[in-house]
Amino acid sequence: MAHSSPIYSSKGLLIGAGLAGLLLLLGVVLRFAASPAIGSIFTWASLAVGLVYGLKAAWDALREKKFDIDVLMVLGAIAAAAIGHPGEGALLLFLFTLSGALEEYAAGRTQREVESLHKLMPVDALALRNGQFVPVPAEQLAAGDTIKVRPGERVPADSVLTQGATSMDQAAITGESMPRDVAVGDELFAGTVNVDDAIEARVLRPTKESSLQRIMDLVQGAQEQRAPVQRTLDAIDQPYSIGVLVASIVVFFVWWLVLGRQPLATGEGAKDSALYVAITLLIVASPCALMIATPTATLAGLARAARGGVLVKGGQAMSRLASIRAMCLDKTGTLTYGRPTLYEVHPVALSDASELLAFAAALEADSTHPIAQAILSAARSRGIEPARVDGINHVTAEGLSGTVMRGAKPARLRLGRLRFVEPLVPVCYRARTREVLSKIQQRGHIGVVIAIEDPSDTDEQGVPIAGQVGVLIMADTLRPGASTLTQELHALGIRPVRMLTGDNSATAQRVARALKLDAVDAELLPEDKLRIVRELRDTLPTKQGVALIGDGINDAPALAAADAALAMGTIGTAAALENADAVLLGEELSGVPWVIRLARAVRRTVGINIAIALGAMVIMAVATLVFSALHRPIPLSVGVVTHEGGTLLVVLNSLLLLKFRK
Repeated sequence: MAHSSPIYSSKGLLIGAGLAGLLLLLGVVLRFAASPAIGSIFTWASLAVGLVYGLKAAWDALREKKFDIDVLMVLGAIAAAAIGHPGEGALLLFLFTLSGALEEYAAGRTQREVESLHKLMPVDALALRNGQFVPVPAEQLAAGDTIKVRPGERVPADSVLTQGATSMDQAAITGESMPRDVAVGDELFAGTVNVDDAIEARVLRPTKESSLQRIMDLVQGAQEQRAPVQRTLDAIDQPYSIGVLVASIVVFFVWWLVLGRQPLATGEGAKDSALYVAITLLIVASPCALMIATPTATLAGLARAARGGVLVKGGQAMSRLASIRAMCLDKTGTLTYGRPTLYEVHPVALSDASELLAFAAALEADSTHPIAQAILSAARSRGIEPARVDGINHVTAEGLSGTVMRGAKPARLRLGRLRFVEPLVPVCYRARTREVLSKIQQRGHIGVVIAIEDPSDTDEQGVPIAGQVGVLIMADTLRPGASTLTQELHALGIRPVRMLTGDNSATAQRVARALKLDAVDAELLPEDKLRIVRELRDTLPTKQGVALIGDGINDAPALAAADAALAMGTIGTAAALENADAVLLGEELSGVPWVIRLARAVRRTVGINIAIALGAMVIMAVATLVFSALHRPIPLSVGVVTHEGGTLLVVLNSLLLLKFRK
């Protein structure tokens, strides 16, 4: 029901339905307990309230040159009242208005998710102006502005942290229960809450271009995308409604002119009896429940997914997710975070691991390289302060060097590839260092060598005989939920679960073994991923699909070829938001099997809704014709309750999806 004033809003519909129902109840009670005349007044009043909403809906349809269910319901109610059954007409409009209110409520849940996201956007921001932080409207922020976010405040725009470290609460946007630790260089997303210390950040994009705004735009677009079943029902809505009206008119004339030679068992004349049957048929055969069977379930599913941290782009995307029977996954940025984490400092010589890490952190202090960030992050987490290193020099593609004091003498220090560091590695430790690196690489991990010479112990050529040597061992960290992903997908009947990655084979095999994947393909180019997805699709039965989880950028060809594309990792990835059927807004992979289960629940709900709707229509239409032909007509009130009761049941069944457990 379209509405342009508060009286026709979902709240207005609910109030109107309540008033109509109360008046109808009073009319029935007074009719049998006190005064039929007064009871009749309340009944007609209930009918009038229902017509306020029914006529508006019917007029909106006719103005758009559509003859739909709204028109049928109003015709049925008016016709029932015209032949002396205002109670049945009032009951019809009461239930029709109530079901409309519930339908508006179900449809409005996704919109309320959008509005709740909109409320996350701060109105004001603390921006650096003339050397001081002053309040400014958030909408005035531009890329490059420096902002301050105090504890408890929301980030006003997508930014990158430039000073300080803290934890960010992203629960309202991504559904993650735990705050995310952030440090210098990490991206902050608009609408997230600073939990700990005050920080400074540099704005990356204006608020109107923020990742949160893109999410809101996409959620609104998702509401307009209809599922395949709904598009079919929309196409037959008007022809079917006209057909019901024509069939009711035919039944009226047949029952009046042919069967009317003997009055039906209603105590009325043949003409009124025939009209009674025709009105009953018009009501029970109207496809109200059928037309809302799909959209109410789909919109409830979209709202539940959004609240659970998964953005599904409409009914078509939800339908495709439900049909998935094979899964392909990218590795870097999907199964893993796409950035190395230092998990061990392995001393090769007699060295102090903490001291080696302190020197490594000093060399990498000003670097933004992922390996440097891994070293600095590890030092911070272990409470290790960078040592003092002088004369730091960067050698492209090789490593870094510097000078430290060892006693009263300066000593050379190097960090990087073995061939770059090896001149400072004592000869007796070189073979052992190569052996450690070989084992690390076989596991698919990253090894960085650090060495500090002992200036007091060198041979005649100046080659160190003693010193400190260590290997910093790093690996790309698995995302939360990755370890159980294969098992959960198998439980859903999805196999194979197959990794497609451009990374080297050793690293890919390590991750595949850890996650117990069914298959792994490594060192792939984008066109290779596209080919594999197409080949896998060809092996599946009709109506079963292949899903691909990727980053939405270098996986674009394969994402386009997959039946369902999912993006994983960050709410700030514009390409992921734009190219995928579903976007997991948090950091955890547990959202993948959950959203597939939700999509299947939506499909089941749609099926149940359609069965309820068709069952009620067919059974009651047949019963109306058969029993009236046998001179035992179905009471109009029974037809009304059955018809609108089916509609209410469909809406309530759809609303159960809002409670779908994660």
